[in-house]
Amino acid sequence: DVQLVESGGGSVQAGGSLRLSCTASGAHESRYCMVWYRQAPGKEREAVAAVGTDGSKDYLSSVKGRFTVSKDNSGNTLYLQMDDLRPEDTAVYLCATDRRTGTGSACRYSSGYPYWGQGTQVTVS
Repeated sequence: DVQLVESGGGSVQAGGSLRLSCTASGAHESRYCMVWYRQAPGKEREAVAAVGTDGSKDYLSSVKGRFTVSKDNSGNTLYLQMDDLRPEDTAVYLCATDRRTGTGSACRYSSGYPYWGQGTQVTVS
């Protein structure tokens, strides 16, 4: 099994920044896809950003240029730097992973991830 723990959420004003972290433990390898999702009340869950096996990154169009996804050197912690936050970014942010590999785009567009963190709330006012 894989365990994921997120941290870093909070409340900020529009235009502010937050940095989220997601640390994987257990049967996780640095080459596996890791994806940030978000879910706002009344909306479908959407894949926000992902880092692929080759280090490539892919983003939801509405966050391009504002959010930056990265991993630490061990490949077990996923970050999401969120700048110029907007009220529409308000959501619960969750990270997901699985024993699968691919490019950042392939990882982000993939579905059926079985391993999820508990989520962290981001509120932008």
